[in-house]
Amino acid sequence: MGVISYAQTYTINGSVTAIDSEETLLGATVYAENTTFGTTTNNYGVYSLTLTKGTYRIVVQSLGFETKIISLDLNKDQTLNFSLALQSEALDEVIVSEDIERIRLRAPEMSINRLSVKSIQQTPVVFGETDILKTIQLLPGVTSAGEGASGFNVRGSGADQNLILLDEATVFNSSHLFGFFSVFNTDAIKDVQLYKGGIPASYGGRAASVLRIDQKEGAKDRVRFNGGIGLVSSRGLVEGPLGKGSFLLAGRGTYAHLFLKASGASNLAYFYDLNTKITLPLNEKNRILLSGYFGRDVVSFDSSFKNTYGNSVFNLRWNRIFSNRVFGNLSLIYTDYYYGLALDFVGFDWDSGISNLNIKYDINYNVSERLKLETGIQTTYYNFNPGYIRPLTEDSGFNNEQLQQKYAAEASIYLSAKYELSNRFALQYGLRLNQFNRLAQSGLEQYANNKPIVFNSTLGIYQEGIVTGTFTSEESRAAFTNIEPRATLAYRMQNSALKISYQRVHQYLHLISNTTSPTPLDVWTPSGRYLKPQRADQWAVGFATERKNGNSFEAEAFYKETANRYDYIDGAELVANKAIERILLPGVARAYGLELLYKKTQGKVTGMAAYTLSKAEQQTLGIGTDDPGINNGKWYSAPFDKTHDLSLSLSYEPNNRWQWNANFILQTGQPITYPTGQYEFMGARVPSFGQRNAQRLPAYHRLDIAATLNPSSSKSRKIKGNWVFGIYNVYNRKNAATISFKQDPETGKNQANKLYIFGIIPSITYNIQF
Repeated sequence: MGVISYAQTYTINGSVTAIDSEETLLGATVYAENTTFGTTTNNYGVYSLTLTKGTYRIVVQSLGFETKIISLDLNKDQTLNFSLALQSEALDEVIVSEDIERIRLRAPEMSINRLSVKSIQQTPVVFGETDILKTIQLLPGVTSAGEGASGFNVRGSGADQNLILLDEATVFNSSHLFGFFSVFNTDAIKDVQLYKGGIPASYGGRAASVLRIDQKEGAKDRVRFNGGIGLVSSRGLVEGPLGKGSFLLAGRGTYAHLFLKASGASNLAYFYDLNTKITLPLNEKNRILLSGYFGRDVVSFDSSFKNTYGNSVFNLRWNRIFSNRVFGNLSLIYTDYYYGLALDFVGFDWDSGISNLNIKYDINYNVSERLKLETGIQTTYYNFNPGYIRPLTEDSGFNNEQLQQKYAAEASIYLSAKYELSNRFALQYGLRLNQFNRLAQSGLEQYANNKPIVFNSTLGIYQEGIVTGTFTSEESRAAFTNIEPRATLAYRMQNSALKISYQRVHQYLHLISNTTSPTPLDVWTPSGRYLKPQRADQWAVGFATERKNGNSFEAEAFYKETANRYDYIDGAELVANKAIERILLPGVARAYGLELLYKKTQGKVTGMAAYTLSKAEQQTLGIGTDDPGINNGKWYSAPFDKTHDLSLSLSYEPNNRWQWNANFILQTGQPITYPTGQYEFMGARVPSFGQRNAQRLPAYHRLDIAATLNPSSSKSRKIKGNWVFGIYNVYNRKNAATISFKQDPETGKNQANKLYIFGIIPSITYNIQF
């Protein structure tokens, strides 16, 4: 094991930016040539590298930019800011990607995928709107809940177990129009990172993954504009200097509803969103960043149903460089998710949501050549509004009623270290201590034998527990304190690496859903007296190699166990439920699998192939000795279990004018519960169901293609544009979103009816920038 030494070492620090727009570059590599020492810029484009006294060639690289190399006689601490030029088409991109992959291979991290905006924009998607969520679903271990479904699943976990951050602010609903689009405007995005495992100690609160998305800061050289016009949506972005800082403003929206409204259609659906960011340097060591997002979706049917929902986030950050080795960031973050439902045919409006206020402080400390530390503290206050019911008319039969709001506070502190044990071994390890407090509330009900739900063995059904009273406000409190260890060990060879990792994560928020994917109607609720925090333990082992020809291969195997994973009872009703604990049963979940990823980055034809073989199961036991639980206490497939998942992505660039892209996806059909029989009750036929998730939908597969036409380029042209032609689901595969059964009135036989969302969809988009 190496020994930490401070003798004759000096530090270089600074930032890495794009030379044209002066946009900071995240994840850029800075390393000393022919040594094992290197680093990457942090989430604010700042780096710090400590080396022994001597003469070095310092190499600075970032994908899509030209490499910069300087000679350095290191005999004192120095501040070196680097500006990189956009890579010219004549340069060999493989050299850059090879060196960056070498640094990534050596790092003690695994199960991490980073996506460039360019790769996202090249992915063919429905309606021609680029989509971050659709792109990450091409990665191994990541699947969707089906056609047109919102959210994504990582390594056999639920969509609610993903921590989604936009400029560090939590996003509770990541989709527009129930999954047709994501809420992230690609034009405003600078960096995307997905942690499937090996999650650093700086993150917590979700059991499966972290999706971190950072917005651009805005061009500092001049005012710039880019946007696009499509068949159903358009977008625009303006950015430019603001004093010594910069600003960014981006907007997006659909307008198909305007044509539908003009034609007299009564069913409408549309969305709009707004991104903004302001960066204000105070001096060389301090700067302020303000960022925000606002989005809304509106869906209505026949003027009798109207659904409005969306996210609002605001973030104020203060970056400070304390010294050439210490960097700090203070964040004040507010997030609000609103869901509104107007039901004219029922006679009431329903408003619900969740909001939080988050304060966090993080410090990066470059201790020595071999040791880097990160530490921080965070506190979050939550307000859960399960619903406010407002009658539309006096004779509706409803009264104004506010369902019991819930409040909680979460605090955490963490310490993480990256240590170069030797030239072969590197270790990242950390601890996160968190405490979650369910705050006092009135009206929390007490149940006989402390059981909010009981099993009636005579009727063979679950029933609500017997209410014996209510807790006092002080008695309604609940507190949970947990320690979360994280560790990743890397063993490095010349062009390859072996890695193992372990992580423990606790999740204190539960998304209660009786669908296979999140919907705006789902209910977020905190842990408390009746709902315990989820606890997920994951082990992973992996091998990665990078060849000089630009090809790379990765293989990872994982095993994950989750305690306190709740599932709903049959016939559960979520809307306006005053006591959600009455419809839930505790259980455990497990997932295991093998992921393979091959990438080709050299030549006119590039692409990747990803395959995952996995199993995701759940076991929901009863809460009494004679309680059978779900499926009689046996293991059953999780709603998002997909045994096989194959993704192929191909890009062909024959010349500077044309680029062709294609994606192919093949997945095992998602589990579903079919009726096994029926019975008559009061003259009506009622279906009876067998084991939960015992059947599956047909296999899901589709092919998407896109072609990008760039007009003849001219350096003198100030206005540039291109055309993007796409076909989603080329061979018109009718992938089932669900299957329902009904009786044929003539024959009396039951018939299966397959509901599918999309067939073949062509698209055309014109993009412009100046």
